[in-house]
Amino acid sequence: MALAHAVMSLLAHKAYTGYEIAKEFEGSIGYFWQATHQQIYRELKKLEKQGWVSVEVIPQGKTLDKKVYHLTELGRQNLIEWIDQECELGSIREDILVKIFSGYLVSKNILLQQLEKHRRQHMKKLAVYEDIAKKFDHSPEKLLADELCKYMTLRRGIICEQEWIRWCEESIEMLGNMKG
Repeated sequence: MALAHAVMSLLAHKAYTGYEIAKEFEGSIGYFWQATHQQIYRELKKLEKQGWVSVEVIPQGKTLDKKVYHLTELGRQNLIEWIDQECELGSIREDILVKIFSGYLVSKNILLQQLEKHRRQHMKKLAVYEDIAKKFDHSPEKLLADELCKYMTLRRGIICEQEWIRWCEESIEMLGNMKG
């Protein structure tokens, strides 16, 4: 996925300033697609040049003018076409897996500490996702399409965190039972 599609996905919901897009990233798309403020602003300029977003400049008097970005019809069409394309599988890039892969070089206790830290990190992330899930107080079949799509994405995050925790616990148990 290109950052462009992540930005346009947000703008498909409503118009935002660049700052608001960056903040939205932190609380939604940012859980599965990271981007810095600088990357987002660069992407917005590219999207504007392509005609996929438009900018509404709102004078602010003595402060800098406010720029509000809107998804254009051309941008919406591009996003729809992208959604219809087959997804590439993402590659796994996890430090903990490389550490465990070569973990025979260190003591069992070092690996156990690493796994326990990793488990706690995933437990914290799971708690954040579960807090967000409380906002969806309807059963999935009662959600409107927009909310259902957000909920399905959130469910993937919850399941992923649960699986990481399970893997950490399983690995901790295996190491605990290892001789030596």
